[in-house]
Amino acid sequence: MGRNKLQRFKENEENRNVVQEGKDIFKNIKGNWNQLQFENEKPLVVELACGRGEFTVGLAREYPEQNFIGVDIKGSRIWKGSKIATAEGLENVAFLRTQIQLLDDFFSHGEISELWITFPDPFPRDGDEKRRLTSPRYLDMYKPMIKPGGIVNFKTDNTGLFDYTLEIISAREDCDILASTHDFYQSEFKDDHHGIKTRYEGIFSEKGEKIKYLKFRFLD
Repeated sequence: MGRNKLQRFKENEENRNVVQEGKDIFKNIKGNWNQLQFENEKPLVVELACGRGEFTVGLAREYPEQNFIGVDIKGSRIWKGSKIATAEGLENVAFLRTQIQLLDDFFSHGEISELWITFPDPFPRDGDEKRRLTSPRYLDMYKPMIKPGGIVNFKTDNTGLFDYTLEIISAREDCDILASTHDFYQSEFKDDHHGIKTRYEGIFSEKGEKIKYLKFRFLD
């Protein structure tokens, strides 16, 4: 392991905006994000597979009236977002280091107001369907954690994953699609995102890939 990575891990241990194993808050955060982490009652917005946190931090800049939590298992990645948020004094940002399949260990019923699934691994092989973050398995896990009427946003460059997700959501009686496009930057929805892009979104866009976007909510 490189010296830089070890230094980043050490800083994550010290940074208050990183919630990870080894910290007391890690075991007690479920149902207590507003009290223990943010010390306010602002709505919680969660980004899955946040990587370096560009999107989480970008949203936090635009919406100080909300709290934002980026989730990723890679400590060296979330270190970057943590560092930027700290430098800018963004107290409405936090990062949770854990595997996404364990997400319900960290959020209680109705605790999340809005969820972002941004450029996840498409897992294109049929045998890997259950690993997709928009598979029925994951959707069933998200639903109890999101408050009634809460929004789920999904962005990807992968047409196969987008069409798969659209088919899954369309077939569910407990989902209501609010927006859908195969070309986000030529759609009426693009201005709502204030030009905020993840690192991968920037890479894919520069290669000419069309970005797909889906917005839906779970019904009671």
